[in-house]
Amino acid sequence: MNELTKSAELYERAKKVMPGGCSRNTILRKPHPVYAQKGEGCIVTDIEGVQRIDFANNVASLIHGHAYQPIVEGVQKQLANGTAFSIGTEIEVDYADQLVARNPSFEKLRFVNSGTEAVMSCLKAARAYSGRAKIAKVEGSYHGLYDYAEVSQTSKPANWGDANAPTSVPVSQGTPQSALDDVIVIPFNEPERAIAILDQHKDKIAGVLLDLLPHRIGVIPATEAFVKALRSWATSNGALLIFDEVITFRTEFSGAQYAYDVSPDLTALGKMIGGGFPVGALAGRAAVLDVMNPLNGPAPFPHYGTFSANPITLTAGSIAMEHFDNAAVVKLNTLADCTRAGIAEAIKIADVPACVTGRGSMFRIHLKEVAPTTYRNAFVGPHEQKCVSALLDHFFNNGLIMIETCSGLLSTPMTQSEIDHLCQVTLDGLRTIKSIL
Repeated sequence: MNELTKSAELYERAKKVMPGGCSRNTILRKPHPVYAQKGEGCIVTDIEGVQRIDFANNVASLIHGHAYQPIVEGVQKQLANGTAFSIGTEIEVDYADQLVARNPSFEKLRFVNSGTEAVMSCLKAARAYSGRAKIAKVEGSYHGLYDYAEVSQTSKPANWGDANAPTSVPVSQGTPQSALDDVIVIPFNEPERAIAILDQHKDKIAGVLLDLLPHRIGVIPATEAFVKALRSWATSNGALLIFDEVITFRTEFSGAQYAYDVSPDLTALGKMIGGGFPVGALAGRAAVLDVMNPLNGPAPFPHYGTFSANPITLTAGSIAMEHFDNAAVVKLNTLADCTRAGIAEAIKIADVPACVTGRGSMFRIHLKEVAPTTYRNAFVGPHEQKCVSALLDHFFNNGLIMIETCSGLLSTPMTQSEIDHLCQVTLDGLRTIKSIL
């Protein structure tokens, strides 16, 4: 009888104490998860001693990879002084100053504990500011676990409805019908359709929520026409434009919005701004964020959070962002351009119907001949998913950790050597699955 691996043994224990044997489904893989022992730079070593290059970076939260020494040293110093307090800390003010200085649309901000919480707080702030209840969001876009933010995140051809009137589809069973009724779903990158839908609810929408480079849709950039149309509509109809930059803030020094001639009213932040620790923030117009201000009487949106702005997270985040300056952004994005070009060349050589999309330090491989532009033409059906899963297994078995959508993100410790390996493994993998495409 074969002995169980350390990971297999650990998973047997995990299943006894956690539903599914985990606290987040993204770690699951067949026949069992693999468990990390340590991370250093862009390399993760599992408990079996196997090393892999990490192109997932804990789903975009590690811009400097693992165990980045300046962050380690800063956090160790803060640990000795305490981890959380019921009174303020100087680092909260310092880091708020630092982030506000990165983007002219950030007049004020508040820290929270996750990207989900940041988006949720943006939506609640929009409602408090406008006095309206409904939220508009893009079909297929992921914005965390909040009932209103997750609507139609996983809609499918069988339930997504007409393109001119997309159905509000729940993700979780038991989602209140009232939540579904208060979410207006609009198509991605189709401005005329989107505006026609919004116009039907123009007096009831508090905010329009948009990811400029949505990961779940396909790491496809929003078009300038689409973003400008939403900005114009929101301004004309008393609604707020909210950008979800939890993932995409890494794409430019000022975030993905830097590439557009548009300013949002609110921006949700998270992931990399925590330097590897749980974090979120909402930033934007001072007049809007003042709905959280209790100094002039009861705040329209009372806001609390036991671990919000804790000094461990903010110390790590401040160091991470200080070291992700303009030069670092340009260097990483240049390497990512080479990555996408190398993957495109591998696709050409393998002669398979595939393409690569992305911007900044993000990329995604699609097993489609033509790059998609909307959620519906980016949708991955059962056969394509089988091929994607086979390609992901090939990546993992050949020393690469990718995100389950066949997406990847670069971190600053990466060099051309890691990119060359990725491109070679991609070529080999595409050749391996060519017969089933």
